[in-house]
Amino acid sequence: MNLRDLRYLIALADLRHFGRAAEACHVSQPTLSTQIRKLEEELGVQLIERAPRQVMLTPVGADIVERARRVVAEVEQMRETARRTADPEAGSIRLGLFPTLAPYLLPHVVPNLRARFPRLELLLVEEKTAVILQRLREGRLDAAVLALPLHEDWLDSELLFEEPFILAMPQDHPLARHRELKLDELSDQHLLLLEDGHCLRDQALAVCQLAGAGEKEGFRATSLETLRQMVAAGVGMTLLPILAVKPPVPPSANIYLVPFKQPTPTRQLALVWRRSSAMSGFLHKLAAVLRDLPPGLLDLPEPPS
Repeated sequence: MNLRDLRYLIALADLRHFGRAAEACHVSQPTLSTQIRKLEEELGVQLIERAPRQVMLTPVGADIVERARRVVAEVEQMRETARRTADPEAGSIRLGLFPTLAPYLLPHVVPNLRARFPRLELLLVEEKTAVILQRLREGRLDAAVLALPLHEDWLDSELLFEEPFILAMPQDHPLARHRELKLDELSDQHLLLLEDGHCLRDQALAVCQLAGAGEKEGFRATSLETLRQMVAAGVGMTLLPILAVKPPVPPSANIYLVPFKQPTPTRQLALVWRRSSAMSGFLHKLAAVLRDLPPGLLDLPEPPS
């Protein structure tokens, strides 16, 4: 058994196709298939169910794949430890971010990261929080920027900043007459929200619970941009994180933005990583750069006149 064969097995488990797995591993399909069969013979168990148009893991195969992920991740950590010892700020880092943050935060932090760590290769992965946590646990990501709270005792974290929410509504909405709003002024409103799986949905639901507001029935958006377009079309109102309305994001026609009076609802963003990571020292430095946002970026706009 060797690391190469474990990587073949992991690729096959992820892609569920011998041809695509072989291509991802840069080998021929017969080579990958032969090595998988040799691994099965060595272990004395069937790992893969082979059907004409489908590849599935057997129960023991699924268990061994998860163990293989941990083995490969540990080996990568050893290699990363050696690289970081020679040059702590070189090499690569695989960073996860969730979709309602990534496109709005990255334009403000990537230039600083490149300036501060010119030899660092930044590999960015945008996924929902649950997927990011799974990949972190498996060693397929080195760190992630996620919203708190997280209840994973295998994670370390460093708080980056608190991002305020702002209320977005159509120009002709009755509440558009207000310059600012208290949370309890939403008590009879129903907000447009994202579909299940987005952490912003959970954050918005928490704000709705505080305000006594509800969710607009019959609609759940797949992205923040869909929410924005639905508000512009007059379908309803929603909560937006402040970074989603700051340049370089262009202003949206027909959308009226109303800030909240204190206490303003916010979400906490943190850099998180495995407690066992060999990169902990460097990740604290990375967190300092991510925290250094342009002045005024998180400030709420002045109430409209």
